[in-house]
Amino acid sequence: MLRRILVTLVIAIAVVFAGVEWVAPVALSFYAAEKAPAVARVVPTDLKDQSISQAAGTKLSYFGYEFEVPWSDLDETQTKLYPKDKPEKCKVDLQFRSGLRLLVTATPLREWVNGLPEELKASPQELESAFGTEAMKSDYNFLKTLYAFTPDAMHHWTVSSAVHAREGLLLIVKSLGTVKAADTGIFNVRNENYKGFQQGAPRIR
Repeated sequence: MLRRILVTLVIAIAVVFAGVEWVAPVALSFYAAEKAPAVARVVPTDLKDQSISQAAGTKLSYFGYEFEVPWSDLDETQTKLYPKDKPEKCKVDLQFRSGLRLLVTATPLREWVNGLPEELKASPQELESAFGTEAMKSDYNFLKTLYAFTPDAMHHWTVSSAVHAREGLLLIVKSLGTVKAADTGIFNVRNENYKGFQQGAPRIR
């Protein structure tokens, strides 16, 4: 009799532990999806208006990049380069007499891919296992994977702790790694020389 009680007790404890091991990640997955900010549900789309402005513009060149802005009232006396305390500059603050302001930043190659391991206190191998080899090949590939992910795509009922960890990480990074303007849209931008993403609908902001 005692043996039967002990066996029943052991089985009951095992079931409880198994339930906790599975139920807790599932519950956390649903909670994270419910509490995710609105931007976590935004996925990249193509810009509806891809026409090029015919307004008289100004050609500018900073950090080895050339670009044109559709305004000709740049106040060069207000131009500021950053970081102020370093000889190597990577950001410029451009101000126009109309009140418009443009911040341009040139980031190093593979900034996301190389910087994430340090930020998340994880090895490159761990992140490659979490996000996939293809996603970690370049910043573009990583952001494409990140922006395409939404809380609706989460596999809440999976028994895989690795899947829960990966999706939770994607959700956190997407929530924190986008600017406020991305609430109004994330857009694919490309030409014959590059491809990337634009955060924020230009018609709204």
